[in-house]
Amino acid sequence: MTEYRNLGRTGVKVSPLCLGTMMFGARGNTDHDDSVRIIHRALDSGINFVDTADVYSAGESETIVGKALAGGRRDNVVLATKFHGARGDGPNERGNSRRWIIREVENSLRRLNTDWIDLYQVHRPEPDTDFDETLGALSDLVHQGKIRLIGTSTFEPSAIVEGQWIAERRGRERVVAEQPPYSLLARGIEREVLPVARRYGLGVLSWGPLAGGWLSGRFRKGVAQPASSRSAQQTERFDINAQENAAKLDAAESLALLAEEAGLTLVELAVAFVIEHPAVTSAIIGPRTYEQLESQLGADKVSLSRDVLDRIDEIVPPGTNLSGRDAGYVPPSIADPSQRRRSAAPAQSY
Repeated sequence: MTEYRNLGRTGVKVSPLCLGTMMFGARGNTDHDDSVRIIHRALDSGINFVDTADVYSAGESETIVGKALAGGRRDNVVLATKFHGARGDGPNERGNSRRWIIREVENSLRRLNTDWIDLYQVHRPEPDTDFDETLGALSDLVHQGKIRLIGTSTFEPSAIVEGQWIAERRGRERVVAEQPPYSLLARGIEREVLPVARRYGLGVLSWGPLAGGWLSGRFRKGVAQPASSRSAQQTERFDINAQENAAKLDAAESLALLAEEAGLTLVELAVAFVIEHPAVTSAIIGPRTYEQLESQLGADKVSLSRDVLDRIDEIVPPGTNLSGRDAGYVPPSIADPSQRRRSAAPAQSY
């Protein structure tokens, strides 16, 4: 029997596994009927939390979710989606502005075939847009009944705190949940994001518990490079021969052996580890096939011993991301050299 958890302080109860639907549609499983079957199997297993986004397969994922929730299933599902990414060629067909939010929420509602979204999330930060502008638009949507709750995804600790400050000082609806990347190979959020989330009573639905497939059991030493749609799209991130991925391959091998010793699959170990953290509400699992879903169901029933958790800490130290690519977001202060250097000045000789 599924034991449901509180989504922060909202009073909403959600399952420890959240069904992510990024792989439904052109990006992954193009068979709508099969995708609907997978969603129904997840719901029948006790999962009541479904996450999608407007940019997943250019909105096709939302359409598939809408089909799956038709016929009376919608009322029992906590439905989450996201906005921010580009949905057209125009400069205003993306981002976190009031103009775009008010327009795009209607598109998501239409694709999802629903009158309301339970959790509407800012998919990524946008530093050149005042977050009060964003939060003001989202607050209006809450008051209109089109969305119930506000969330963020892959925000840095300072931005999470700023959002709480804006809500308090300016009378906005509060952000109640954060969606960060978290896995055995990407533990960076343990340093500040998760402690901040606990301090402010935020729900946490973490993405990437299998590290994009690195913890599926297919990435092993001495095994040929596994083919996948993700590795084809992001060659550098999944090339097992790349020097930058050497530490990940070593860790994946050690974790696979640890899972075998514990009588678990690596998938079970990976997902159980994520939802073991007291700040994490749900782990987002993102299957493409029915078999992938089945391999992850039940991971929320796995209890990891202290010895196993200690061994994990030895393999990947707490608070460590083995690859910078797994952080999910690089702020402009790092990505943009102009924000780190003064304008060029003539060299002086001494």
